[in-house]
Amino acid sequence: MSLPAAMRFVDLPSFGAPDVMTVSSGPLPAVGPGEILVRVEAAGINRPDVAQREGSYPPPKDASPILGLEIAGEVAALGAGVSDHKVGDKVCALANGGGYAEYCAVPAGQALPWPKGYDSVRAAALPETFFTVWANLFQMAGLTEGETVLIHGGTSGIGTTAIQLASAFGARVFATAGSKEKCEACVKLGAARAINYREEDFVSVIKEETGKKGVDAILDMIGAAYFEKNLAALAKDGCLSIIAFLGGFRAENVNLTPIMVKRLTVTGSTMRPRTAEEKRGIRDELLAEVWPLLESGKVAPVIHTVLPLEEVVEAHRLMESSSHIGKIVLTLRSNSRKSA
Repeated sequence: MSLPAAMRFVDLPSFGAPDVMTVSSGPLPAVGPGEILVRVEAAGINRPDVAQREGSYPPPKDASPILGLEIAGEVAALGAGVSDHKVGDKVCALANGGGYAEYCAVPAGQALPWPKGYDSVRAAALPETFFTVWANLFQMAGLTEGETVLIHGGTSGIGTTAIQLASAFGARVFATAGSKEKCEACVKLGAARAINYREEDFVSVIKEETGKKGVDAILDMIGAAYFEKNLAALAKDGCLSIIAFLGGFRAENVNLTPIMVKRLTVTGSTMRPRTAEEKRGIRDELLAEVWPLLESGKVAPVIHTVLPLEEVVEAHRLMESSSHIGKIVLTLRSNSRKSA
């Protein structure tokens, strides 16, 4: 595949509000050993992108400074030692950075084939949320069939993914959301009960729904503002998995007694700093356990809005508004053909 001398990408000349971003032109990324170069057709928007734009989530030293953590497109070149992909393959990938660009270099072990029947937009909506949910809810929190789980932010990209996966694997799901419309969306996705956090106390609802037992696991992106209430909502031997701090990262004057009395586990992680081998392990489990669900239609990404790269500022404003249900995706090319 012939490669151009330059590519379009979203430049971040300074930190700040969405309008600091501009579309610029520059050289293609170098492809290192064990990496593939992807000709990007679509890229997902995620909360970490917003944090990086604001200056609070710097990329790792060896990662591209360009925004963007998930992409879908066509393999354009192979780095040394890559044998499990070939030029022309349609892949989606978890990027360490550089996704808001026409070309992106990613470790080969973080790329997956498009699920059968998918186009680039649907494929680009998968990597960041599915890697995150699988690692935090299933690997770390150990959610299994027959257990109960509370998912905060049920209509976010993470939330819509977590509701579907937890339900598909036999868990009873509860979710929080901020409006009647969003609560209805959570139920349609598989939640047994959606809780409008603006009108209801989620701890009281969980206690009522579980016969005062509480839930076995909580996937939380709020952090400090919900910490004590999350401990109260967990059952004995339950696990709180924290993946973001939208409600702050300092919890003060919190009663920690439930951790001891109920033998609770509090854990959490960020995806970006994980090693390539750790991410490959998550990729392999997704391919074996989740990709069949995507190809059968039992689980599917929820797409809220698709915008061209040139409207990246509007995409970030929409993300910050929290008015969306599901994923926001940027498109870079028109030839987003479905996989065979």
